[in-house]
Amino acid sequence: MLVGILAGPFGLGLVQDLGNIEMLAEIGVILLLFTIGMEFSLRELLQLRRIVIFGGGLQLFITTLAAAFIFLILGISRETAIFLGLLVALSSTAIVLKILQEKGEIYSLHGRTSLGILIFQDVAAVMIILLIPLLAGTQGTEKSFVELILQGFGLILFTIFSARYAVPFIMFQVAKTRNSELFLLSVVAIGLSVAWLTSMVGLSLALGAFLAGLIISESEYSIQALGNLIPFRDMFMSIFFISMGMLLDLGVLREHLPLILAATLGVLILKAAANSLSTFLIGFPLHTMILVGFSLSQVGEFSLILAKVGFTSGLITTEIYQEFLDIAVISMVLTPFIMSMGYRTTSFAESLPLPSIVKTGWYRHFKEHVPQDAPENHVIVIGFGINGRNVAAAAKSSSIPYRIIEINPETVRQEKQKGEHILYGDAAQKAVLEHAGIRTAKSVVVTAGDPVSARRVIEAARRLNPEVHIIARTHFLSELDKFHIAGADEVISDEFESSIEIFTRVLHRYLVPSSEIDSLGSTLRSDHYRMLRSPDIPRKKFCDLALDFADVEIRSIRVGELSRAAGMTIGDLNVRKKYGVSILAISRNHKLSPRCRQRPKSIQTTYCL
Repeated sequence: MLVGILAGPFGLGLVQDLGNIEMLAEIGVILLLFTIGMEFSLRELLQLRRIVIFGGGLQLFITTLAAAFIFLILGISRETAIFLGLLVALSSTAIVLKILQEKGEIYSLHGRTSLGILIFQDVAAVMIILLIPLLAGTQGTEKSFVELILQGFGLILFTIFSARYAVPFIMFQVAKTRNSELFLLSVVAIGLSVAWLTSMVGLSLALGAFLAGLIISESEYSIQALGNLIPFRDMFMSIFFISMGMLLDLGVLREHLPLILAATLGVLILKAAANSLSTFLIGFPLHTMILVGFSLSQVGEFSLILAKVGFTSGLITTEIYQEFLDIAVISMVLTPFIMSMGYRTTSFAESLPLPSIVKTGWYRHFKEHVPQDAPENHVIVIGFGINGRNVAAAAKSSSIPYRIIEINPETVRQEKQKGEHILYGDAAQKAVLEHAGIRTAKSVVVTAGDPVSARRVIEAARRLNPEVHIIARTHFLSELDKFHIAGADEVISDEFESSIEIFTRVLHRYLVPSSEIDSLGSTLRSDHYRMLRSPDIPRKKFCDLALDFADVEIRSIRVGELSRAAGMTIGDLNVRKKYGVSILAISRNHKLSPRCRQRPKSIQTTYCL
């Protein structure tokens, strides 16, 4: 916003054309609301229904009522006062959630409460867009009310049908092509199409963009779609806020500086008090009341959008519009500092002799929340081919929590019907890995066959969780070092593992003890298969026992230092009578002895028939 203020026509004048600025702002609004809609989830709404319905409803009602009453006292008309009260009541979803995520407090009690109230505000903002023509009196009251109901009902039906049937079918067909560019273009095309359709029936492009994002968010492809748009999301937000800054008239700010500063302070105090009161009324303790009150005290980005629509509809004058923009921008800029003040204020307030019901709250069932679908110490399996299926099956049989990421939409659909914890998406994208719980995962198994894609996944996983253990497989020897450089802890080579398994079975046929075979296998796998990659493989001498008994099974058993058999004679062991096996010979220092009276010592091998 500060960049926009400086670069705009009322600052340094680097950009002069207000028409282009407003068009840029409109594009920024559409793109911003599209991404916000994609991050919105009806499932979250159900999980927070008490906070959303009661907390959000009380906050919007109390703040709007108090602000509208003040505006009426100042001589503003009833419709404009109500509209301004609604604008003041909304807070910044983008700024608040970003700060809460950076602080790791999104699942704290005040973080969840703030999220619930913000969700209600976002939904209410969409409805306010529909109310603006009614408040502006641009149509007959009775006709406007009927049209409002019909439009709202039509939008609900359209959203439900598109979210459940149309968009999932379209995205499934697109996803089957495995073309990332086509997938991204399809997501953007859906957003633009819905925005255009809403504009054709007289609604705003911004509302259409939000609905398009909401429709996509309810499909199983939403995480991948959001992941594709994440690189553009910050740019979208920057365009919007910079364009808002460019529209600020610094002349109005200088001319009415005392009034604007006083109004900003009044808005912050009013909202903090109203937010805290609504939080108390639904039963939260004192520290949550204060933190929520301070966190949501700013004016939100939806308010800027609605102010623009209200100004275009003639609901507010140019002077009020410019003054409101100044107040909104200042409150947003101050948000990080105000939220930090909330913690200090909480410590002070809790030291005061307040009633216990104020300090502890009257509702006892709220607690810190961790999502049920957010596992910890789990395995993330990348790819659900033969190797991925085997890893998932092993994890399931061992009761180890796991999540699967697969790019094949048909596989995802089939496995979801079977109840698998699988999601569609490119595992190299941050949003997809985060949805799979990369930050709390213990291991990541990369089974993707494409080495370039596998390296991208390894790099992304290591960047998001430096402590996670990454195991990757590769077909190509040339990729071993590249995978380790990318961040893999272990790389499994298909060619080397096949070789090791083949000669392991050969050694078993020659009666080499399993312990020696296992030791050799570990040695060969160590240091990234260095021994196998070396042109000179050191020779290892095993005991040479060439026996050929038809239909008889022979096994070699290594006698360790702590073995009960150490120090006993073969006769003392009496294994033939006890177990029905015969000891053929004892090998020590590569020498065989079939004598029954010899006492087995440690570090030797016994051959049983």
